[in-house]
Amino acid sequence: MSSLHEQLVVIDGLIISDFSRAVFEDMRKGGLTAANCTCCVWDNFTETMRNIAKWKKDFAANADIISQVYTTQDILKAKAEGKTGIILGWQNTSGIEDHIEYLQLFHELGVRIIQMTYNTQNWVGSGCYEGTDSGLSDFGHDVVAEMNRLGILCDLSHVGPKTSEDTIKASKQRVAYSHCLPAGLKAHPRNKSDAQLRFIADKGGFIGVTMFPPFLAKGPEATVADYVEAMEYIINIAGEDVVGVGTDFTQGYGQPFFDWITHDKGFGRKLTDFGAVINPEGFREIGDFPNLTAAMEQRGWSTARIEKVMGQNWLQLLKDVWGA
Repeated sequence: MSSLHEQLVVIDGLIISDFSRAVFEDMRKGGLTAANCTCCVWDNFTETMRNIAKWKKDFAANADIISQVYTTQDILKAKAEGKTGIILGWQNTSGIEDHIEYLQLFHELGVRIIQMTYNTQNWVGSGCYEGTDSGLSDFGHDVVAEMNRLGILCDLSHVGPKTSEDTIKASKQRVAYSHCLPAGLKAHPRNKSDAQLRFIADKGGFIGVTMFPPFLAKGPEATVADYVEAMEYIINIAGEDVVGVGTDFTQGYGQPFFDWITHDKGFGRKLTDFGAVINPEGFREIGDFPNLTAAMEQRGWSTARIEKVMGQNWLQLLKDVWGA
């Protein structure tokens, strides 16, 4: 691990791995300071509560290497203590069902990032695979307002273009694509056009860049250098102050998981086919994070840019939205 990587605050805006002691140990191996870890995808209120209850047990059982994040100070504290801070996040609003008052309950439990929709239609709006994007619903506007009040980041990664645009306009807080790639390098429903990237940046929003192979131009043949190239593509559109890492690591999962997330609500119609999911060469596992810093250095990035993209930009965004 390079001396630069050891010094960095490293924040991953999205990990949805099969969380276990082995994954947490790999986070430490990679020098990961904090990560937004998914605890709701298609889950309802009860299932999401069970997922959070499991996380609370994990925090207790692995307190030597992970800690829960409620504020940005908790991220810096994790760095100082040699731990990885875990931010509880959702990739859907299904966890609140149609009850806005549940948002406050989940906020008190530590949920700090919520994606408005996951691929298809819900009470709030439309996903990126929905045939007709009808935009942010009236209920959705109320959800955005309550998330703003509580200090929960609105995530738009899997959200349809119209619903995303409506949310960006409606939110009084900064919003994010926590894990996306540019359509300019590969046309895909999950990737964002240059215009979308420019729009969110112009409105003060944030872009976390994923390296999920199906959305990269070279797919399973991609390398960590290709991932950095995609980041640079977005930096050239949005600027280096609003771009960060959002890997979408799916470490520990096999084909049943990918079958689940590529069907509507996990069991409905087939939405997309990922093909072989092989992470970029040099960045196969979370423990390989130092290779990402090295690839940025090899591309000639300044230390200041590397510091921003690897974590400082995320830190600023979360401080702005969370208020602490």
